[in-house]
This record gives sequence, C-alpha cells and structure tokens, in this order.
Amino acid sequence: MSEWPLGYARQVLAEVDSTMAEAGRQATSLAGPTWICALHQTAARGRRGRVWVNPEGNFAATLVLPTSDAPEKRALRSFVAALALFDALVAVSGRVEGLTLKWPNDVLLTGGKVAGILLESIGAHLAIGIGVNLIAAPASSEVEEHAVPPVSVLSALGVEIAPDAFLDVLAAAYARHEAQFMTYGFAPIRAAWLARAARLGGVVTARMGDREVTGTFETVDADGRIVLNTTTGRQAIAAADIFF
Repeated sequence: MSEWPLGYARQVLAEVDSTMAEAGRQATSLAGPTWICALHQTAARGRRGRVWVNPEGNFAATLVLPTSDAPEKRALRSFVAALALFDALVAVSGRVEGLTLKWPNDVLLTGGKVAGILLESIGAHLAIGIGVNLIAAPASSEVEEHAVPPVSVLSALGVEIAPDAFLDVLAAAYARHEAQFMTYGFAPIRAAWLARAARLGGVVTARMGDREVTGTFETVDADGRIVLNTTTGRQAIAAADIFF
C-alpha cells in the first residue's frame, strides 16, 4: 500500500510483552531508526504506567529513533507522530471527517479515542510507542473516569486493515513528517497540528496530579505546551491530562 521509507528498519513480531520493553532491550544494538511491531502483546502499557488494552488485531508498535536531541526537543516528536497517525488513518479510510488531534498525544475519531502515543527516552534513543484501535476498542469500564471514550477504526469507519499493513502506511507518513521536522523545525509541525486540533477555542480542563486548571484552549506554543486562557490569566502547561 505504501513504499517502505528509506533508512528505516522493520520488525514484525508474533508476540512480545510490550513493544516499548522490546525497544529498551534492543536500542543499543540497532543501527538506525527501527519500527518494532507486535501482533500480540502480553503486557502493553500506556502513559504514566497505565495498562493499555490491546486485543489481537489492533496495532501496537514502537519506533526506536537514535537522537542526540535535548529532552524538550524529543518531546515534540509526539506532534510528529500524531500528524503521521492522522495521515495514515486518512490514507487507509479515504476520509478526513471526524479525525482530530488531542493534546498532548491522542488521536480522536468521531469524538472517541482511536490512538495513543507514548514517548520514552532510552539513553541515546527515543522510543515512540503507538497504539491504534484497528478492530476493537476497550470497554468504557476499562478507561479512566471522564476520559474520552474509546472507538475503533472498524466500528467507526467500517475499514478493516491488518497491523502489519497499517505499519507500512504509518512508517511512510512518519518519515515524511520527521524529515520536515529535521529540516524546518517545529513551526510547520505546530501549524499543521493546530489545524487538526480537537477543542481548539473551546473550554478544557488540564489535570496535573491532584491539581486542575480549566480555561479556553488558545493555542500550543513554540515549546509544545498547551496554552489555556483562564480566569486568572494565560497559562502554558507542559504536561497534563486534558479533559473535555
């Protein structure tokens, strides 16, 4: 469906505990950027150590990217990955309606969460973990209270695609956005992400541990922080869970 991008290696594993854990085991031995995809995971995880429900047929992969970038620049790869996911979902479905990007690292489809992104540094490498509900979504009881309800590509769009086929489309899309990021910096990535942002101009709540900030989602700044216009002024937040 898509030509595999030059310079990226590809691994498709039948089963692994998690692609992020496998990335950690392999990182130092990899010669260059490498996609590790698993058809089945036995111990998948999401952000903040949460369990990631990953039934067989859904997509689970980690891109291991060698980089000397500082932590703040590494973090901007979540926007690169989000744009790649957006493009890949458009490519496999043939439609753009209902797709939006939720700060900092989710993709929404018809208002439900269809994909998530997890970034972790492994020494001189960055691991970009991506999970996509291709054929099935977790039950509402399996997600955090007040979180965006999950949805699958199959249920929302009627499109069925195998994980390894989706990997080919996603890898090609990621390579295009990564090249743009490396050549032109964050500015065009930021602009493209904002054009696809969920709830931009609307009221959202940022939850940081036991602290919450509610305000109008004004923009994402040049450092990737969400900017909320609150009753006490504008606040730029670097890390939080966002609730609508």
